[in-house]
Amino acid sequence: MNRLRIVLQSLALLIAIMGLSSVAQAQTRTWVSGVGDDLNPCSRTAPCKTFAGAISKTAANGEIDCLDPGGFGTVTITKSIVIDGTTGAGFGSILASGTNGVNINDSATATPNTIIVTLRNLSINGAFTGFDGIRFTSGKVLYIENCNVFGFRGNSTNSDGLEIALNSAAVTFQVHIKDSRFENNTGDGIRQGITAGTLNASYDNLRLAGNAKGLEATGGTANVSNSVVDNNSSTGLVASGGAVMNANNNVVTTNGTGISSATGSTVRINLNAVHRNGTGLSNSATMQTCSNNKVFGNTTDVSGGVVAVPAPGSCTQ
Repeated sequence: MNRLRIVLQSLALLIAIMGLSSVAQAQTRTWVSGVGDDLNPCSRTAPCKTFAGAISKTAANGEIDCLDPGGFGTVTITKSIVIDGTTGAGFGSILASGTNGVNINDSATATPNTIIVTLRNLSINGAFTGFDGIRFTSGKVLYIENCNVFGFRGNSTNSDGLEIALNSAAVTFQVHIKDSRFENNTGDGIRQGITAGTLNASYDNLRLAGNAKGLEATGGTANVSNSVVDNNSSTGLVASGGAVMNANNNVVTTNGTGISSATGSTVRINLNAVHRNGTGLSNSATMQTCSNNKVFGNTTDVSGGVVAVPAPGSCTQ
């Protein structure tokens, strides 16, 4: 009997030690390397090989960094975290053949729609077979900085560079993207959608090129500025389904339609250059302007309803 008690006590002690070891492995900062190993603790001197391997050893609100250039694999994110490819010796690449590149989804956690995620200095390549470059379906805030997302063509009509598909009536969601490219996807460069709740999104200094649609907002508010929207086969910038889009100081060229409002949406345009599109401006809902856009050199400059000028005083600085 004493021997059994000793065995049980030893087993309990071993389990406790393993638990403490697991906690200790959850570091605030972890590292990946092209020559790393996911059996490593993901420290700077013993890095992991993949983002998926590192994320389980990174504490909530922590950061994964790249020590050197490499392809670090697709990843699913369920907690607040920063993933940084770095701009020094490192170069963070994700090759997403036949799958999504980054999934952000905290719906199965104890506190859904609360995580804050930052993706920085990453190259996410669909290799013409990937489905969505980044898919944001549950969380609270997403930051994307200096990322290239391209080649998602696994679905012939709707593989998107970034798909935002949020749904929670009690949450105000945020998406903020700057200094990034979303190119050569069969769907949208960015597709912004929300079923319930409030979504405020800002897009600054982007290149949206070679997609079906550059930026499509089907819900929420989209503020897009200082961006080049070029050579998208369907539409450059489009709002529908009650979305609000504020487009300021963009170059919109060589798209099927440059800027479009549809299906109950509101589009406000200011200081945009809209040239060489099939249709420059298409308005079948509400489109407003301060009459300071350059819209000419399109096959048809304006189609649909009148592009309205807001009430006096609205356009003054």
